[in-house]
Amino acid sequence: MNGQFFEGNLVGNSKGYGFVGIDGYDDDFFIPPDKMNGALDGDRVLIYATNIGINSNFAEVRKIIEKSNKTVIGNLAYGLAGNYVIGDNHRLHKVVLISNKNLNKANIGDKVVVEIIEQPDNQNSLQGKIIEVLGPAAERSVLEKAIIRENKLPEVFPQNVIEAADKIADEVSADEENGRVDLTKQTLFTIDGDDAKDLDDAISIEKLPNGNFKLGVHIADVGHYVKRGSAIDKEAFNRGTSVYFPGYVIPMLPTKLSNGICSLSENAKRLTLSCEMTINEKAEVVDYKIFESVICSCGRLTYDKVFAALQGEQNLEKKYLDNLPKFKIMEELCLLLEDKKFQDGCLELDVPEAYFNLDEKGRLVEVVKRERHIAHRIIESFMIVCNETIAREFCIKKIPFIYRAHETPPQEKIDTLLSFVGHLANKPTKFSNPVQPKDYQNVLTFAENKPYKDILNKVVLISLAKARYSEQCLGHFGLASTYYTHFTSPIRRYSDLSIHRIIKDYLNKKIGNKEIEKDKKMQDLREFVEDAAVQASVTERRAETSERMVCSLKMAEYMQDYIGDDFEGTVCGVTNFGVFVELENTIEGLVRVENLPYDQYVYEERTMRLKGIKKSYGFGDKIKIRVVAVDLQRRQIEFCEASTVYMPRQRIPKMNKSRNKRK
Repeated sequence: MNGQFFEGNLVGNSKGYGFVGIDGYDDDFFIPPDKMNGALDGDRVLIYATNIGINSNFAEVRKIIEKSNKTVIGNLAYGLAGNYVIGDNHRLHKVVLISNKNLNKANIGDKVVVEIIEQPDNQNSLQGKIIEVLGPAAERSVLEKAIIRENKLPEVFPQNVIEAADKIADEVSADEENGRVDLTKQTLFTIDGDDAKDLDDAISIEKLPNGNFKLGVHIADVGHYVKRGSAIDKEAFNRGTSVYFPGYVIPMLPTKLSNGICSLSENAKRLTLSCEMTINEKAEVVDYKIFESVICSCGRLTYDKVFAALQGEQNLEKKYLDNLPKFKIMEELCLLLEDKKFQDGCLELDVPEAYFNLDEKGRLVEVVKRERHIAHRIIESFMIVCNETIAREFCIKKIPFIYRAHETPPQEKIDTLLSFVGHLANKPTKFSNPVQPKDYQNVLTFAENKPYKDILNKVVLISLAKARYSEQCLGHFGLASTYYTHFTSPIRRYSDLSIHRIIKDYLNKKIGNKEIEKDKKMQDLREFVEDAAVQASVTERRAETSERMVCSLKMAEYMQDYIGDDFEGTVCGVTNFGVFVELENTIEGLVRVENLPYDQYVYEERTMRLKGIKKSYGFGDKIKIRVVAVDLQRRQIEFCEASTVYMPRQRIPKMNKSRNKRK
C-alpha cells in the first residue's frame, strides 16, 4: 500500500536526512535531505509515505506540527555569509545565521546559546539571535556549561522554591515525632561514598536466636517535607532526578533539604520511612512491616572504611571498630541474598566504571577504575530486597504505584548476542523460548576468567532492554525480580518520592479503603503515577546523557597530557571505519582503519570483526596504541596502532549490510 500520511517524531542526522518511527512498522521511514522541508531533529511532523514495505519505507515531510528546537548551542564564527553558529548536537549540526544586531556582544570563538527565530523550508538557512554568551569555547568550564544548556538541565531553583525551602525547620520537632515508631535508641548507620552529602538510607541489622536476620532499611521521609502540588514538588517533578558530575551535583531538591533536614546525618534526629524485614537462612523474606519512624544515625560511614574493617584493619575510628560485629552479620546476609538472586537468574554484570580524582580546586588529577567491593555489594543487596518487598506489597494490594520495569530484551538484540557468543564459543548458542534471565547469566558464567570477560559484560549490557518507570508491575529482567520498584532514594529521584507519599497515604488510611475501581481519589492517583512514570523515565535519560557527556569531556581533557604516549588497551567496539579501544582506566578512544597496520580490511557484521588478509580485530583483542589527537569540542580521543604512522581517514566496505535504521 502506497501514499499514506503518518504523524511522528523526527530523528535527524548531521548529513541532512532523517527517520520517523511509526507504531506498527518495524522499519523507520527514511526522509531524504531534499524531502525534510525545514524539519529538524526532534520536531513533530506529518509525513507522506511512499514505497511502504518495498525495499525501504520512504517518506517526505509535509508539515511541521510542533517545533522542538527553540535553541541551538555552538561556536560563533564568521564566513562569507556573515556571522554563523553550527550546532554542537550531531543531530542538529545545522548552520544558523546571526545578524550583527543579534550578536548580544558575543565574540568570534565564543560558545553561545542561539534562539532560532526563523526556520524556513530551506533548513540550511536558519536565522537566530544569541540569547546567552557562555564564554570562550576553548575553556573546559564553558564546555561543561554548554552540555548543561544542551540538555536543558535547570541549574538555579526559582525564588519561590528557595523561599519555601527556607521556611522548613532545620530540626525535627516533638510534634513531628508523634505517631511514629521511635528508633532513636537503635543502632543504625549510613554507608555511602566519601563525598556523598545527600544520605538517603540507613541500615539496622541483627541476628535472631533462631538464625533469622532482622534487616531494617530506613529511608529519609522526604514526602513529609515535600507535599504534592507544592512549589518544591513541582520543581522536583520537572527536574526528575539529581544529576551527578565529577566534583559537583545539580540536585533535584534545594540544598536546604537534600543536604540538610532530609539527609540522614550522624547524631541527628531524622524522619524516616522504614521497612523492617525478617529474612531466613534461605534468604527468603518471611515477615516484614512498613511504617513511619524517627531515627538517629550513630555513624556516617563510608564504603572503603567498612571494607577495611571487614578486612581486619585496626587503625580506624571507634565507630567502625564498635560496629564490626554488625558488619559481619551484614556480610553474612549479603552473601545469602546474592546466592539466592544468582539461583533466581540475576545478572551479575561487572562493567568497569571510571572514578575522577579531583584536587581541592576541582581540577582533574587522574582517572582510575572505580573499586567495587563487599561493602558496596552489602548496601546494593539490601536495597534490592527492600525494593522487591515494597513493590510486592503494593502490587498485590492493587494500589496505583510507580514500578521500575526492565522488560525482556528485544529479539533483534538477542539474535545479535547469540551470534557473538556463538563466535566466541565456536559453536551455536541457543536461549530458552521465551528467553530467561538464566540464559543471560549462563553467558556471563561462560566468560568468567576469560580475557574477554569485561567486553562480553558490555555486549550483554548493550543487548538488554532499557529500564524505565511504569505504572505497571512488569518485573525486572536483569535482577530476575517479579516485583520491583525504586523506594530507597527519594532525595534524588522523583519516582521514589512519589511512592513514598503513596505509602504514607496508605499507612494513614487516606487511600485504599474503598473499592479501588470506584474510588475517585484512586483514579486521580492512577493518572498521576502514569504521568510521573513517564516524566521520571524522560528525566532519567536526560541525566544519564548529560553525565556521560561530561565524563567524556573529562576523559578527553585528561588524555591531552598523554598525546604521543603508548598504552596497551582492549578492543571494546568494532565498526566499518575502525575499532574502539579501552584502556585500563576505562578511557576509550578510536583507532581509525587507516591507523591500523596496512591491510585490506572488511567489517563482518555477523562476527563483529574487522578482518584483513593478514590481521583481524574483534572484541576483547589486546592492542598497543598511541594517543594521537584529542578534540575537547567533540569530546573525542583518537588513537593509532603504535607501530603505524598517523594517516588521514578513509572508508571501507561493509559485509552483510543491514537495512536503514534510526540512529
